Amino acid sequence: METKTKAVKLETGEASRAKGSRGVSIFDLILRIVAIVGTLGSAIAMGTTSETLPFFSQFVQFQAQYDDFTTFTLFVIVNAIVCGYLALSLPLSIYHIIRSRAAKSRVLLIFLDTTMLALLTAGASAAAGIVYLAHNGNSSANWFAICQQFQDFCQRASGSLIGSFVAVVSIVLLVILSGIALSRH
Repeated sequence: METKTKAVKLETGEASRAKGSRGVSIFDLILRIVAIVGTLGSAIAMGTTSETLPFFSQFVQFQAQYDDFTTFTLFVIVNAIVCGYLALSLPLSIYHIIRSRAAKSRVLLIFLDTTMLALLTAGASAAAGIVYLAHNGNSSANWFAICQQFQDFCQRASGSLIGSFVAVVSIVLLVILSGIALSRH
């Protein structure tokens, strides 16, 4: 009788752990979708950022585009790479919902997620530095704040940074969730 009770407790404990792992896996999928939306939106917003200002006449104009700044070009490329990776990792995330005990694929995802986190953080941080200079300038280096003239350009660039940093937070949570799921095995 006592052995039967222990077996039932073990089965119940394993079932509740499987439910917990399944919940973690579902949250993993949701975070991946949020990060895809953030990186895709950031890449599109920054990649389409352009503003032209007339100067004295129609023939002489000032123009600001994202590709005038190599940092913004890097930002767009990094967001596109991370978005592509996240889209390709969705089937593996769905696989973890179905098979919550899969450990090797979770280790692979932790490694790749951490790599993409470093890449995205570097790109977003570099772009944030340029956006800060565009808003405030630097009098010591004689860099003028261009956002007083190119307001739409700066607003779109700032908005794309928000989406990218939302994706950074999502990927940090993904790494933590994968670690939690692995620790339960």
